[in-house]
Formats: sequence, C-alpha cells, structure tokens
Amino acid sequence: MKRINLCKLRMEASTHELLLVAEDSDEDYEVLEYIMQKLDVTTPIHRCEDGEAVIEFLQMEQPISAQAPKPAVILLDLNLPGVDGRQVLTRIKQSETFQTIPVVVLTTSMNPSDIDFCYRQGANGYLIKPMEIEDLETTIRGFIGFWLEINIPPEIEMKSV
Repeated sequence: MKRINLCKLRMEASTHELLLVAEDSDEDYEVLEYIMQKLDVTTPIHRCEDGEAVIEFLQMEQPISAQAPKPAVILLDLNLPGVDGRQVLTRIKQSETFQTIPVVVLTTSMNPSDIDFCYRQGANGYLIKPMEIEDLETTIRGFIGFWLEINIPPEIEMKSV
C-alpha cells in the first residue's frame, strides 16, 4: 500500500489558500496579525472590515492574487457593522458555491443563543476571544494548528453567493 505524504500534500495545497478574516476592530486585527507573525504563519491573509465586504470578496470574478484565489477558511466576527456576521454566515452556508468553505466564528459573545444559532447555520467552529493576549495566542495557535496546518479544505470554484 502506497503511503501519502500528508505534510507535502498540505504544503502544496497551502500555496493556493487564503485566510479570510472578517474583523471590524483595527485593534483586534492588529493583535491577530501580531500573533500570526509571532507564530510564523505564512498563509496569506485578507481582511474584510464588514459583512458586505466578505460577500463582495467571495463574489469577485478575479481572485485577490494568483497565489491566493480562494479562502481556505473564514475567521468571522459576529458583531460586524452593516451586514453582521450572523447574516454573512447564513448567506455563505446557504450558497451552493460557498457552503463547504469552513467558517470559524471568533467573537466575544458567550451568549448560548449565538453559539446555537451559529452551529445551526453551519459554522464549523465557535471560538471566544479571550481578553488576555496570552489566552488569545493560545486560541489562535489552536485555530492555526487545525485549520491552516492539518485540515485539508475542499476545492471551491469561485462563483457567486
């Protein structure tokens, strides 16, 4: 039986993947960037500051770059201005084109109804943003370890939401 080198497969796949971050807070995004740099994450990151920008990004006919044509995973804040994270999640998971893109919610909300809503809408994970940077680093390290290093995302042909 031939063994598949998953590390090599993952490295080849990661050259065409992108982390799409939906975060309106400049401060929270800068901390996230700092942690990602500290952890030597090389995955390209694209930030959207509101829900409408996420939808527009997914609907782009031309990818953001040839090296990162689609998101491998979406890290989604719930409390976005305008079209909020709940609406974005619902639209993504109702879209035949995008429903298989993993969406992980990263929010301050510990409200059980938010958690329930997100999973019922198809969220692939729900993470609480800790207040302390050391705790946030632990959370982000776990997210990176699974979603950007171990997990193999589906192939997505970019069309429309």
